Amino acid sequence: MELIEEIKSCKLCEDVLPKTPHPVFILNPQSPCLIVGQAPGLKVHESGIPWNDASGERLRHWLGIPAPSFYNSSLFSIVPIGLCYPGRGKSGDLPPRKECAARWMDTILCEFENLKRVILVGSYASQYFLGAGEITDKIREHAVSDSPFVVLPHPSPRNNIWLKRNEWFENESIPLIRQKLSRP
Repeated sequence: MELIEEIKSCKLCEDVLPKTPHPVFILNPQSPCLIVGQAPGLKVHESGIPWNDASGERLRHWLGIPAPSFYNSSLFSIVPIGLCYPGRGKSGDLPPRKECAARWMDTILCEFENLKRVILVGSYASQYFLGAGEITDKIREHAVSDSPFVVLPHPSPRNNIWLKRNEWFENESIPLIRQKLSRP
């Protein structure tokens, strides 16, 4: 697919990235479900496999999806808001580069022919698709609605404080989200 090759060769942020650009994504326009995260971490950048880290393990657990299904592009496409590793900041990885979503996301979305669900992982993805607002409110709202969106907090171990303060998420929202994902 021409678009995939074009994305893989993107150098839009080359001058500001700490590493050589390496867009990490899985794209199949036939996928019924799109997972949108924020940006690959260093381990994912190096492996070239989306969610190939502790955050990915937690994400797959939350969704109740084994790795073989998660990485099956006929079931899921995985495209982050920022396609390349943005670098490290004081308290973790830097935010995804804004130029990336502005350049690629709408183009990618137009390719889908059968998209039924969009799983938004973290505040950057939820803000891009759903606008400003607290992610906590978006998680609660979309877990029970007929919306095609599923909203999740970022599964990073750095987010353990939020998870501890919001125990309802794993106790109440995760079962609802799994039910939603099991429906066509």
